[in-house]
Amino acid sequence: MTSAPSIAGPTIRNSSELASHGLGDLRATALRVAAAGLAACDVARATEETVSRTDRGVSIDGREYPVSDEARIVVLGSGKATLSIAAALERVLGDRLHGGIVVVRTGEEGPPLTRIEVLTADHPLPTERSAEGARRLIEAADSLGDDDLVLAAFTGGSSALASLPPEGVDLADKRRLHELLLSSGAPINDVNAVRKHVSAVKGGRLAARIGPARIINLTAADVAGDVLDAITDPTVADTSTVDDAVAVLRDRGMWDEVPESVQRHLATHEAHSPDLDGAPIDTVLLANGARACEAMVDEAKAAGLEAHIVSTTLEGEAREVGRTVAELARECAAGTGPLAAPCLLVGCGGEATVSLGDGGSFGTGGPNQETALAAAMTLGDHANVAAAFVDTDGSDGGTDVAGAVIDGETVARAADAGVDVEASLEAHRSREALARLDDLVVTGPTGTNVNDLFVLAVGEGETQ
Repeated sequence: MTSAPSIAGPTIRNSSELASHGLGDLRATALRVAAAGLAACDVARATEETVSRTDRGVSIDGREYPVSDEARIVVLGSGKATLSIAAALERVLGDRLHGGIVVVRTGEEGPPLTRIEVLTADHPLPTERSAEGARRLIEAADSLGDDDLVLAAFTGGSSALASLPPEGVDLADKRRLHELLLSSGAPINDVNAVRKHVSAVKGGRLAARIGPARIINLTAADVAGDVLDAITDPTVADTSTVDDAVAVLRDRGMWDEVPESVQRHLATHEAHSPDLDGAPIDTVLLANGARACEAMVDEAKAAGLEAHIVSTTLEGEAREVGRTVAELARECAAGTGPLAAPCLLVGCGGEATVSLGDGGSFGTGGPNQETALAAAMTLGDHANVAAAFVDTDGSDGGTDVAGAVIDGETVARAADAGVDVEASLEAHRSREALARLDDLVVTGPTGTNVNDLFVLAVGEGETQ
C-alpha cells in the first residue's frame, strides 16, 4: 500500500537573518517563542494523533465510529490547512479510505495524494476555479449514501477556495461582494455572516446535501473564540441570519455598493440557511490559538523567561492592534506597566482587519505586516522591545511572507534607509517597507491555518 507523503511541519525559515540586526537578542527570543507557537499549529501531526483505524471503522478523538464494510469513508474539504489534514488521513486510514475531494490554494498542492483528488483555486478573491471546486464538492456530497462517513476538512480560506454563488447571482457579482467585505475592515464573523447567505455551499448547505450520512469535522480554528460556523461553515449549522447579513452591509455603508443581484437574493427564501437540527455532525478542533499560546509560554519557561498571555481573542484594525500591544510592552520596559520586565507578552487572535477607506485599493502587504509597522511607530526610538507578528498559514494578506519582526530601533533604521513608515501604512504597502529593512518573516506554505500569533520580548529600560 502506498502511503500519502508527509508534509513538513511549520517553521520560521529565516530566524537567524532576522536576529542579525536591530535588537538581536530580543529578536531571537521573540522568534524562538513564536516558532514554538507555530509548531503547535501542526494539523498533520494533530490528525495523526487524533484519528486511527479500528476493526469496526475509525476512532476519532477517543470515540469510535463504526463503518460497515459496504459503506464508504470519504474526505471532503477546502482551505489553507486542508491538504495537511487530507494527507494525514491517507496515511492513517490507508485503503479504508474510499477517496474524496479537497480544494487548496494554487501553488500549495504539494505532492499528489493517492486516494483523495486535489483541486486548486484562488484566494483571497474567488474565481471560476473556486466555483468549479465548489461544484465538485456538491457532486461528491450528492453521491453519498446514508451509511457513508464524511471526514470534512474545511479550514480557513474555504470561503474563497470553494465559492459558488446561489442561483440568480453570477460569479462576478459574488467576487465583488467578497472584495467589498474584505476591504471594509469588518470583523471576520460579520464578513462570514454575509458570505454564508450568498452561497450555494456555505451556511451548512453542503452538510444538508451530505445528510443523512454522518459528518465529522476535522478543522483548525483561525478566528477568535473558535466559532465553529466561522471556521467550517459548509458543514455545521449556521448561527447567523439573513437579517444579520443585511445589517452588516447597511451598518458598514456597503448596501448601495453591493450588486443588485445580491440585494435581490437576500430578499428570497433561498438566502436562509438550512435547518440542521438533529443532523449527525461532530466537530474536532485539531489546533487553535489557545494551544499555540500555551506552547509559547512553555517555550519561554524552558528558556528561563517569564511569559504572559495577553489575549487569545485579539481582534480589530491592524494598526490599532499594533499600537495597543506595543504600548503595553513599552510601558512594561519603562517600569510603568502592569507586568515587570524582562518578560514576554504572547497572544493570538482572529486575523486583524484592514480598512481601505474611500477610493482605497489593495496594496502590497497584509494585516500582520501592518500591525508590525504600527507597533514600530508606537515603540518609537530606544524602547527595549522586539516583536514578531506571524500569520500561521505563511501567507499574510496573500503575500509570500508570514509577517514581520520589528523592535525599538526599527523607526531609526527606517529613517536611515529612507523608508517612510507612516506613508507605507497609509498606502497599505507595508511589505515594501519591511522588505527594505530585511524584517519579513518567511515560513513558506505551512500546511496549517490557526489564529495569527504575536510575541513581544520586553527588556528592562531603554536601549542606548
